[in-house]
Amino acid sequence: MATERPRTLGDLRASGYRMESVKDEMRRNLIATIQAGRPLFPDILGYEETVVPQIQNAILSRHDILFLGLRGQAKTRMLRQLVHLLDDAMPIIAGSEVNDHPYAPLSKEARDRVAAGGDATPIAWVGRDARYQEKLATPDVTIADLIGEIDMIKHAEGRYLSNELTMHFGLIPRTNRGIFCINELPDLSPKIQVGLFNVLEERDVQIRGYPIRLTLDLCMVFSANPEDYTNRGRIVTPLKDRIGSVVRTHYPLTRELGIAISDQNAWLDRTGGELAIPIYVKEIIEEISRLARSSSHVNQQSGVSVRMSIANLENVVSNSERRALLCGERWIVPRVSDLAHVATSSRGKLELTMSEDDGNEDKLISRIVDEAVKNVFAQHLDAREFRAAVGYFESGNGIEMGDTLPAQEVLSRIEKVPHLRKRADEFARQVQPELTDSDARDISVAAAAEFILEGLHVHNKLNKSSKAGSTSYKR
Repeated sequence: MATERPRTLGDLRASGYRMESVKDEMRRNLIATIQAGRPLFPDILGYEETVVPQIQNAILSRHDILFLGLRGQAKTRMLRQLVHLLDDAMPIIAGSEVNDHPYAPLSKEARDRVAAGGDATPIAWVGRDARYQEKLATPDVTIADLIGEIDMIKHAEGRYLSNELTMHFGLIPRTNRGIFCINELPDLSPKIQVGLFNVLEERDVQIRGYPIRLTLDLCMVFSANPEDYTNRGRIVTPLKDRIGSVVRTHYPLTRELGIAISDQNAWLDRTGGELAIPIYVKEIIEEISRLARSSSHVNQQSGVSVRMSIANLENVVSNSERRALLCGERWIVPRVSDLAHVATSSRGKLELTMSEDDGNEDKLISRIVDEAVKNVFAQHLDAREFRAAVGYFESGNGIEMGDTLPAQEVLSRIEKVPHLRKRADEFARQVQPELTDSDARDISVAAAAEFILEGLHVHNKLNKSSKAGSTSYKR
């Protein structure tokens, strides 16, 4: 317990506390984690066999680490969770600005305190969360921000410029004996990157050219997009040479994994009714992102973030919730017509290679949605089994659907289409067998019927015309 921890330097020595570098501390705790069979990142899916082994090897090697990958690949989330490899608390000289180790104080102020107080020197304890600091690289970041600067007020008080006590320490010295992260490293100007050379290799800093050395104990971690990404900066070669391990991240390797990540991160705790999302809707939403990642019209150097799938799922569920509220329905079951609203949550998450004229982005999203529906429909159903339904439309009949139509209205309209209601009922029971409530079953059947109609359209069996809030299917 914190109350039982040593409070003076003498008590700390008597407790048997050993001096250990932060990288040795992380290595020790990682070994214990591996031996206990605990996951390194319990809430990050899909990296267990690919990315995590790279990170474990880097930590076991006591390396500084660069996470290199496209946007939305959980780089920052993993970096922040490295703090769990630190001990729950560490001792410092009380009042230290740079986490001075009681056995080997770094700053002159701490050295003077130990010289004056000896074993009675007060000790404070710092928690693991306070040992992680993060800086987003922007062009205006200065060496003073990261390393430190002369404090002219302290100088005006009578101290010489070369006196360590005139120094105002930057973020890196203040994270001594901890983990310091720089996000989006290529955005840091080259001259500032050069200023990190000594920190990474020699583990010291020099401020304003004065020979004041601070031998820092740090684990430096970075995140970056690939350096050829659009018109951004680059990581200077000597800096990359000093970073021990470069860990490559990636997008979900399978559709099922992407769905699991969206389920984990999307906000689906709705109060407008009971939520039941058909699996084919989730598959379509994830397939949209997967198709975008292979589209020649999307800049693949920019990437398509996992956040697009998450935001699309939330918007589809929200439109379904809105329909339930408007129609007074107790169940929220997303339908294919709700996919019309993924454009809102997809805009800005795709960087196009085509002309940036107005509307191009929405047209591309619409085409990708159609292709996603086609792929998912083909995995669940066969368009050829609906010849009777297609024949109904070939006779000049049509049917109108809409994203605000009550489920009962959808069911009454599809009753006239041969085989459609029966097959929709069978399919709904297949994909959502847990829905035994009669109201939920009807809403699920209505969603399945919409999926079938849209599947017939994308397989060129039906024509479709859409206007605000409604869709007409004809032949």
